[in-house]
Amino acid sequence: MSRQLTTVRQNKIKTFIVMAWNAPVDLKSLVRDYPGFPKEGIIFRDFGPALAEPAALRFIAEEFGRQFDMDEIDVVAGIESRGFILSALLGSAYGKGMVMIRKPGKLPGGTSRRSYQLEYGEGELEIQDGSVPDGARVLVCDDLLATGGTARAAGRLVEDVGGKVAGFAFVIELVGLDGSRAISDYNYRSLIQY
Repeated sequence: MSRQLTTVRQNKIKTFIVMAWNAPVDLKSLVRDYPGFPKEGIIFRDFGPALAEPAALRFIAEEFGRQFDMDEIDVVAGIESRGFILSALLGSAYGKGMVMIRKPGKLPGGTSRRSYQLEYGEGELEIQDGSVPDGARVLVCDDLLATGGTARAAGRLVEDVGGKVAGFAFVIELVGLDGSRAISDYNYRSLIQY
């Protein structure tokens, strides 16, 4: 094969990769449903398959970058555990630090704690004291907005340690559970609605 033909072929491949990389992604088609998990009556919407798709990861980062002014965000916080993935993705893409909001007993040192109601029970979250600089504008991330209890507790924790909630970013929103009411005082965005 001639050198000129090889170069043309490589350029076509590069062009195809860039076009595919920037194409809109149907995230909903990448969500898998698990009826009866974690308990009967619940349909677990799993965005895990989207994580295996590099184009989907880039799409998620770019979409949230369009929906939030990332220059106005100082820190990205992730709610355990799938929120860690989103917050790390966004933090890396936009040059922001990441803070973990975890289940009790998983963070060393002093912590602040909040209790909340889930659609199928109760829970608690913690954040490390001193993990958010005073007055820092924090974007809180999680995979899913259901009843809003987890998100509300996470937002309150950010405020408890001196941060300001700049918004909430969710991949999936279960609209019928009206979770947006629990965080109606804040700016929030979701990429997929059920």
